[in-house]
Amino acid sequence: MAEPSSELPSAPGFVPLDASRLPGSLDGLLSRAAVARPGHRAVVTADRIATFAELDGSASTLAGVLRTVLPGRGQVVAVAALLDVDFTVAYFGVARSGHVAAVVNPLLREDDLVHVLGLSGARAAFVDSGLYTRLTAVRDRLPALEHVFVLGPAETPAPARHLAELLAEAPPGPAALPAAPSPDDVVCLHFTSGTTGRPKAVRLTHRNLVVNAHQIALAHALDGDSVTVNHLPTYHPMHQNSAIHALATQVLCTRPDPTAPVLTANRHRATHLYSLPFRLALLAQHERLPGLRLDTVAYVASGGSALSPESASRLSAHFGVAVFQGYGLAETSPLTHSDDPRQPVPGSVGRPVAGTECRVVDVESRRVLPGGEAGEVQVRGPQVMRGYLGARDADGVEPDGWFSTGDVGRIEQDGRLFLVDRLKDVFKYHNWLVSPSETERALRGHPLVSDCVVFDHPEGAAGAVAHALVVLRTGDRVDEAAVSGALAEVCRLVNARLPYFQQVRYAEAVDSIPRSPNGKVRRRELRDRRLGTPAGALVE
Repeated sequence: MAEPSSELPSAPGFVPLDASRLPGSLDGLLSRAAVARPGHRAVVTADRIATFAELDGSASTLAGVLRTVLPGRGQVVAVAALLDVDFTVAYFGVARSGHVAAVVNPLLREDDLVHVLGLSGARAAFVDSGLYTRLTAVRDRLPALEHVFVLGPAETPAPARHLAELLAEAPPGPAALPAAPSPDDVVCLHFTSGTTGRPKAVRLTHRNLVVNAHQIALAHALDGDSVTVNHLPTYHPMHQNSAIHALATQVLCTRPDPTAPVLTANRHRATHLYSLPFRLALLAQHERLPGLRLDTVAYVASGGSALSPESASRLSAHFGVAVFQGYGLAETSPLTHSDDPRQPVPGSVGRPVAGTECRVVDVESRRVLPGGEAGEVQVRGPQVMRGYLGARDADGVEPDGWFSTGDVGRIEQDGRLFLVDRLKDVFKYHNWLVSPSETERALRGHPLVSDCVVFDHPEGAAGAVAHALVVLRTGDRVDEAAVSGALAEVCRLVNARLPYFQQVRYAEAVDSIPRSPNGKVRRRELRDRRLGTPAGALVE
């Protein structure tokens, strides 16, 4: 595969990327691994071990089946990102068949399922048994969907057919596979998180995903001796693809208990542990933490949203290992940044991965800002999408290749990126740019605050002020007056440490903060819902 970013300038902090020896197709990652280490453990679950050769053979068999079920090439096949070996087989089988894999969150409810499958135009779907049941209820709303198959270890609901049946019933001998694709052919659809609107389908090419697998392996120090524990609620292709590229072993931990991956890592002598910020934050405060240790893990990686510096520092100090973060989006395959896993800086998502540039521009004038100033983050590199489904190629990408992320951040002198907030979440008060996340960070620093979210509350010509929903640790103080008094005291102390434009002006005590399955807060939805009801107490 030719190096796609050869025209990028040698900007400060820019690390060149040699992609000349990478496979030309996504499924080439798996076939190369099967040749290099056929009997090596590739994916391990509580009840199953799959080698690289077994995965590769099953993917080829499935590709042959799909060529019969869906003739031609370029048809969309939805694949639920189940934390299971079957996902790997289905994902690479679709890619090898010449079709396009639409990666679907298996936790989706009916309306969202209809949206993503309808938007993608999926003609077939591989889903787990739970998703199959939900899909059956809305099947009449998806006229393009012709075939539905089941993945995973659970019992297959009638009359569905399981992936294992398709593989067992395939004709013997090598499958008839299509000619090799172009590296710039679309092979996968990823969906945006939907935190600022309905999810959009992102078209990613073979080149995007293969290069990003290489970028991730370099950034995370993955190689053939690595054993990774994946403690995410779904199987994100970035972890799968980078480990396969590095010839590493992946151990899938499906138990939601935040202590489970620690025990799993020790049992399998893991080197890397991947988790979500909200699970790591729970682990950092867990009553069992003092008795836990990591025997062989060298790196703990957090992704998906921001991990508080306090949680990262607490875990790092306790386990004696690095806890680092990265940054990426569906539109960038996804990784664009990773902190140094050997010397991370809490609160930073790190420097750009190899072959990637980053800059910050003023949110209004679009002027490129100097280091240390906050503005919208833009990235450029070979992992940037081909475009959104239903739009022209490079839609959403500037002519010179820069992609505007919609995130606000600043780049410090050492090249590390610090994210401030989502662009659609920040607001202005007296012409000052206000970041809800910075006010939330101050609130979480108070010992009585266990969780919170901040959004904008319109304040006439002045713009908007901070409105906070706060989960309090009130102990035995359960009467309304005591809770109200505790909340007022929290806001008074927190506001004393904030500039006036970031201070909390409205506050409500709530029992919990709703989150999506991957731990993200849908701030816009909360804002619209709360401001449609009484506005909460005005903080004096």
